[in-house]
Amino acid sequence: MSSWPGAWALTGAVTALVGADASRYPSGTSLLVTGRHSRALIDPSLDVLHAGGPPVEVDHVVLSHVHEDHIAGLSTVPTAEVWVHPADRVGLDSLDGLMEMYGMPAGPHQDHWREEVANRFGYVSRPDAHDFVEGETLDLGDVTVSLMHLPGHTRGHSAVVITENGHPRVAYVGDIDLSSFGPYYGDAWSSLEDFDASLDRVTSLEADWYATFHHKGMIEGCDAFVSEVARYREVITRRHDRILDAVGEPRTLASLIAQRFIYRPGVELSFVDSVERRSISMHLERLIAESVVEVLDDGSFVAVR
Repeated sequence: MSSWPGAWALTGAVTALVGADASRYPSGTSLLVTGRHSRALIDPSLDVLHAGGPPVEVDHVVLSHVHEDHIAGLSTVPTAEVWVHPADRVGLDSLDGLMEMYGMPAGPHQDHWREEVANRFGYVSRPDAHDFVEGETLDLGDVTVSLMHLPGHTRGHSAVVITENGHPRVAYVGDIDLSSFGPYYGDAWSSLEDFDASLDRVTSLEADWYATFHHKGMIEGCDAFVSEVARYREVITRRHDRILDAVGEPRTLASLIAQRFIYRPGVELSFVDSVERRSISMHLERLIAESVVEVLDDGSFVAVR
């Protein structure tokens, strides 16, 4: 795959198309899977869009989930069959559906983000996409592709498992990206509880190689992967503890959003406040359920003394 800078052959059938800047957002790593009679592209990235398409023709596109950076290259493979978990297919039906998944409130920020998704990420709808659920298999010839449903990042987020001659060779875990940023669960289609459960479940996924869309890239061996998942999960705990510390005195949700617990101060993106609001709210709900935080009459939050 010399025509793709940074191509990494994981197995005889699977090549990682590593994106720019080590696949940091908005770039990402797509996988090209070649069977005896057909090929599949997993998560066509912004890099695929910029390249005018994958380095070879593909028959299928398999999506780990529907977010702007994972579908950016769809327009370059218009004749390929698209396979997606049905919980996320609304994001392929229309741009309005994708905006519903993000859940940004109406206004200038949403307008700007809509324009970004349409223009920078080249959004195209694919209402003809096929539903693909756990338990189903896409046969490429001696190579099969299947899903493990791992919701939390989105409702339909899934790992894509590539099996060669009956052996699981590569597990592509999408946006369980094992980055220092940590898990992202800040959209309307996200859930902290589901993400936690998915991090439990993904450690049972055995393969020779694991691949993420962003940041970490390729990891060899189950033991190394499980160790990375544990480190990644600690970010949730650190956020939780920081929010609990912050409500030692009564705090409004607005003041917590301004403090930033997900993004660093100074990061200016149109969706930051929306992501902070949803993420912090999920942690507050968990802290209230743990009986360590209560809601005062004025709607502010405070640690139980």
